[in-house]
Amino acid sequence: MKSIVRKELKIMVKEKGNFFFLIVMPILFIVMFGSIFGNQNDTITVHYADRDVSKTSEDFLDRLKHIDGFKLKSVKASSDKTLIQQIRDGKLASLLVIPKGFGKELQTGKPVDLRFYRDAAATDTSAPIQAVLENLANGYRDQKLSGVLAAMGKTGEEADRTLQPPIRIREVKETTTHTDAVTQIVPGYTVMFVFFIMMTMVSRFHKDKESGMVSRLRSTPVKPLEYLLGMWIPALIMVLIQCTVLLGFGHIFYDLHLGDLVAIALLVLCLAICGTGMGLALSLWVKGENQGLAFTQLITLGGAVVAGLWFPYDMLPTFAQAIGKFTPQYWAQTGLQDVMIRGAHIGDILPMLLILLAFGAGGILIALMRYKQFLRSAAS
Repeated sequence: MKSIVRKELKIMVKEKGNFFFLIVMPILFIVMFGSIFGNQNDTITVHYADRDVSKTSEDFLDRLKHIDGFKLKSVKASSDKTLIQQIRDGKLASLLVIPKGFGKELQTGKPVDLRFYRDAAATDTSAPIQAVLENLANGYRDQKLSGVLAAMGKTGEEADRTLQPPIRIREVKETTTHTDAVTQIVPGYTVMFVFFIMMTMVSRFHKDKESGMVSRLRSTPVKPLEYLLGMWIPALIMVLIQCTVLLGFGHIFYDLHLGDLVAIALLVLCLAICGTGMGLALSLWVKGENQGLAFTQLITLGGAVVAGLWFPYDMLPTFAQAIGKFTPQYWAQTGLQDVMIRGAHIGDILPMLLILLAFGAGGILIALMRYKQFLRSAAS
């Protein structure tokens, strides 16, 4: 078994493709998506056209400007039609138009219509603006009601008590550390690329099969478990190195909070056993490298989609979430994020560890069951 392990380690180190698929490619993905989404600007730009240019319109815009997360940008155009056409052409997501006479009509107590044009395909940016505008409108309404109550002889305290909403929503965040796109991207791509080891394992098994090495094993006292362990241990070592490099890269260059390092180490170990165990089963199940590559792509990319490795699991459709819970990727990603984001420790992620180990053990068991048939199919 030791000789098989040494042989496989030397071959894996020499094959540059392994280094590229297991280390370089995931780092490129992390850098690319980390740069795009990790530095996203959370500020929403409110494009506006002030046709009134009065003290009242300036006061309204000033209130909007001082709301966190929003910035104002004046849009110059001779007519509203020109600006609306820009929205239709996709050049503007939304536009707030303050009509001429806004200040005078507001002072008379008449309702004034502010026109908010928006691109129906850009709801993500226009919906928060619309919500803020409605809140501002409610503020002007409360101000008007306060004046009416004061005219009726109500004190300021009584007026405030009357205008208080019967229900208030208080946001309470329960995560223990700062979360951003990096806490999704780094663990997500780390988990995804672990399963590419199956492609390497399939290739190694079938090269041994084609070279005649596997057929020669039938005439040796090497037991199935010894051969499988000899092929499995180098792949396990490669995955452990891969995960250490990727998570370390995220920590050093993107300030990724890792949390309990012992819990992370156990998760990585169980994930490595899971991925390589499934790799053993796939290697002895498929008839050739091309078939193994196809199944690897299906398991790796399909699992990444439904397990929430590319984007948050909560954003997936209900049916995809249900499917995702049957994948090892989901449990690995959940465990990593629980430790990194929610401050979980070993006891908290014990179910995830056991599930990953079960997948790995199942793969090893299938490989043992398929070993004799694999030997019979080997070239003489």
